[in-house]
Amino acid sequence: MKTKNLMTAVLLGAGLSATSSVVEAQTLEKIASSNRITVSYREAAVPFSYSLSPTKAVGFSVDLTEAIIDDVRRKLKRPNLEVAYIPVTGQTRIPLLVNGTYDLECGSTTNNVARGKEVSFSISHFYSGTRLLTRTGSNVKNYADLARQPVATTAGSTNEKVLRKYSADNNLDIQVVLGKDYAESLQLVESDRAVAVALDDILLFGLRANSKNPAALAVVGDTLQVEPYGCMLRKDDPAFKKLVDGTIARLMKSGEFARLYAKWFESPIPPNGVALNMPMSDRLKANLKVRSDKPEQ
Repeated sequence: MKTKNLMTAVLLGAGLSATSSVVEAQTLEKIASSNRITVSYREAAVPFSYSLSPTKAVGFSVDLTEAIIDDVRRKLKRPNLEVAYIPVTGQTRIPLLVNGTYDLECGSTTNNVARGKEVSFSISHFYSGTRLLTRTGSNVKNYADLARQPVATTAGSTNEKVLRKYSADNNLDIQVVLGKDYAESLQLVESDRAVAVALDDILLFGLRANSKNPAALAVVGDTLQVEPYGCMLRKDDPAFKKLVDGTIARLMKSGEFARLYAKWFESPIPPNGVALNMPMSDRLKANLKVRSDKPEQ
């Protein structure tokens, strides 16, 4: 997607806290004033949000983003609303949202209590958990096999925290190796600089499906820590959260959400036409009715 940067709004009035989250809190007003919404995407978070080329990102979360943008257009009566797209990483997604660089992130971000101190989350649109991707035929079958071994994960991810904690709690002395994104984390395994990569299970299935040789990789290990994914927006902005939640609720009630899920998780997807064959979990099926935005417990 073509990247366009926005200037952070100027503080209005003395006495306001100099935090960008306060400055940029009212997103709909900001969008209306500039006639532009800026949304983020991930470059390698298959099948949620990933780049097919320098100018095009696709995925389940990208489709959710486009539906939200359409509702913003209708809400503001701006059929010609401009849309700017910027790539983010696990390390940049929160600070760039908080400082006003962009307005909405629908990707593969876990809604947890720590992040909830800085940002808000929408209704959960997926549930995942940390597992391992390793070479087929390797000796790695579960976490005990990682003792004193180099294991990759993505910098700034909840998986990094889960892996480090599990290693410490179980005296495994895992040597954590950090990639800047999911693709680089996988490369650490493919180049034998790590024996496995620890990420959310769906991301591992996506990386495997779109690798050069899917049969050479296997997803193994128990699921650690169930994590809800949600779209991320700035705190203390009830009007924009109501709109974002309203879009997701509408898709869930109409059946469109289930259709999008089948498109990205159960059908062949680009670029290689490989299907993840991952049926909707019972937890997500339940949330189509409950529509919870509760963080990871």
